[in-house]
Amino acid sequence: MTRVCLVGTEDANLRYELLSRETARNALATYDLREPFENTLTLETVSLGAAVSLLNDLNWYLVRFTETAFVLEPSISETEWLSRDLAAAVRDDEVEPAETDRFLQVYGIEESDEEFESPPRLVEPMLVTRTGDTIPEYDLRDVDDTLVVRVTQAEFGA
Repeated sequence: MTRVCLVGTEDANLRYELLSRETARNALATYDLREPFENTLTLETVSLGAAVSLLNDLNWYLVRFTETAFVLEPSISETEWLSRDLAAAVRDDEVEPAETDRFLQVYGIEESDEEFESPPRLVEPMLVTRTGDTIPEYDLRDVDDTLVVRVTQAEFGA
């Protein structure tokens, strides 16, 4: 299964914004929505194409209420997500799956205070280039873990 993760903007409650609008609510009605990180929604689709199509269907809302969207396609990587643009490029055969792993955004993951039982949160991404089998350590702040997102060369700014 291909997973989609939507990351809300700081000034929007993503779940509320999407589910309070009929068109978005209808588009998401068949999916099991989860919140693995603060102010995010994830869901599973049947394929990369279905994930990109869903993101396209939700575009009006994504532009207004999300910071970014990621797609996790197991046939490309079990652990590294693709940016929305890179997922679309792979789906459209503009980029080969084997050529997606050079440009990366690495997000820090901060665990929440256990007292409040809220999900961990994603913090500022760091841009890195993979030159071998490993990637540089996340060094923008102390974090509990990281989330790696493969991005297009244009998104990387190279």
